[in-house]
Amino acid sequence: MSTLFISDLHLDDSRPHITTLFERYLASDEVRRADALYILGDLVEAWVGDDDDAELPQRIASATNAVHNAGVPVYFIRGNRDFLVGEAFAARAGLTLLEDGAVHDLYGTPTLLMHGDVLCTDDLAYQAFRRQVRTPAWKAQVLAMPLDARRALAAKARAESRAHTSTTQEAIMDVNADSVAQTMREAAVTHLIHGHTHRPAIHRFELDGQPAERVVLGDWYEQGSVLRVTPEGRELRAV
Repeated sequence: MSTLFISDLHLDDSRPHITTLFERYLASDEVRRADALYILGDLVEAWVGDDDDAELPQRIASATNAVHNAGVPVYFIRGNRDFLVGEAFAARAGLTLLEDGAVHDLYGTPTLLMHGDVLCTDDLAYQAFRRQVRTPAWKAQVLAMPLDARRALAAKARAESRAHTSTTQEAIMDVNADSVAQTMREAAVTHLIHGHTHRPAIHRFELDGQPAERVVLGDWYEQGSVLRVTPEGRELRAV
């Protein structure tokens, strides 16, 4: 019995070897025998809409749908790079969409599942940008643009993100401990799994007098990273 978690693959045509690694991992016995696979956001470097006719979205859909067809549920939480993923692609890819902040029972342990960007509350510029682009009006306006225009907009957004990251202190871009604690209190949990920060680790701490745990998933820039949860515990390792 095992449940698998991945995030922050940032699949992109510029790193074809990571796309191949993703496809091979999803075809592995570990995935095909799992109780479930969770993808906690930023599966791609940029998502321009479910109508994208490029090769990469088709390869992703084929890989995830094969897992779904093998009888393994594939859950997906949108990240800051792929928040425009919609129901049409989810259906094509065999994904079950989850709201950011869903609580699922993992072998008797209620666990809060998030992408993780909303926890980085010290990064005020990013949080302001996030609030803007998550409004229904903004998303509808962007998705109404021609596909080429959306691709150009995504390229511009990636460049601005790199510039912001290069000029912002690393501590500001990490999660805020008070935000983590408050979010876990509101969800009534002592276990949290998230990605986004690209700082894989298992953090154990005390929350209101109770033992608590926060697992941060790794990215897939140089290699794969997976969290394997079993009834006996949690293992965070490279793929």
